[in-house]
Amino acid sequence: MSSLPRLQEAPGKGQCGPHGQVVEKVETVEWVSERVETVERVLKQVETVEQTVGQVETVEQTSERATAVQDGAHPTLISVKHVSRIYSDGHNGTTHALDDVSLIVRLGEFVSLIGPSGCGKTTLLRLIAGLDQPQSGTLTMQNQPITAPSHERGYVFQQGALYPWATVEDNIATGLKARGVYHAQKPRVAQFVALVGLSGFGLAYPHQISGGMAQRVAIARALINEPKALLLDEPMGALDSFTRIELQDKLLDLWKEFKSTMVLVTHDVDEAIYLSDRVVIMTPRPGRISEMIDIKLGRPRSRSSPDFLRLRAQILEKLHLSGSHPEPEFSI
Repeated sequence: MSSLPRLQEAPGKGQCGPHGQVVEKVETVEWVSERVETVERVLKQVETVEQTVGQVETVEQTSERATAVQDGAHPTLISVKHVSRIYSDGHNGTTHALDDVSLIVRLGEFVSLIGPSGCGKTTLLRLIAGLDQPQSGTLTMQNQPITAPSHERGYVFQQGALYPWATVEDNIATGLKARGVYHAQKPRVAQFVALVGLSGFGLAYPHQISGGMAQRVAIARALINEPKALLLDEPMGALDSFTRIELQDKLLDLWKEFKSTMVLVTHDVDEAIYLSDRVVIMTPRPGRISEMIDIKLGRPRSRSSPDFLRLRAQILEKLHLSGSHPEPEFSI
């Protein structure tokens, strides 16, 4: 931090002149004005520092929050117990997508599901959403069985899944119309357009906006229903790296503002570490949970910090993607 400007010593009365005589000095209007400006400048710098400190979550705060979640200070929101899902291909063939999966997601958590393609991440997310049903096991939300979709569980698809014939505003309002509350809550639509950074695009159609903007619309469409949990199925997977990073930060801002519980499916290890309180690692099909890793890093997080890189290497190792090779059993 740059040093704050030093206040000049005020000229006082009774100072000695060059010949020993006492000189009476008074504060000029100009000198008083300069001093006031200096004080105001100092106060503004202090205020900026206080605001910055207030926005940063320290490692200790993150660790305390993660410990509180583990100790049960945060109540369970979603419970998955011994869930299995098997699909039939219609020709006497089957695909065992999930096998005996159990998971607890607590209120206010940001959890990421990560694993190889086809390991059942999206299947698990759809089961939590109520879009599908398991062959065995139970899924509950606040102790109530999950048997069908609900506005209490918002869902964001991989490609946004916007209605091409509807404007940005109309797409965001879809859930409100389905619930019959659109006329009463219509002013909130414009608020959510602005909230996701799309002011001026409310009347645009999906083909007139970028992929990143479309995903913002999809997120706003889910959040406007005030869900208790937001389920995200690789919403940033098809975006370029710059747009992806920007949307990750926007998602964190929304998570903090709404104090939502979020469950994210991703193939991106860096994304999982950057966003999450906890990373759930899944095995290849049939999908099982092999490990859960708590991310006890302060926010905002640096992707190049030693702790971040250590976690990245740890998760890649668990996914067998570290690039290391076993030592040969013999040499020639």
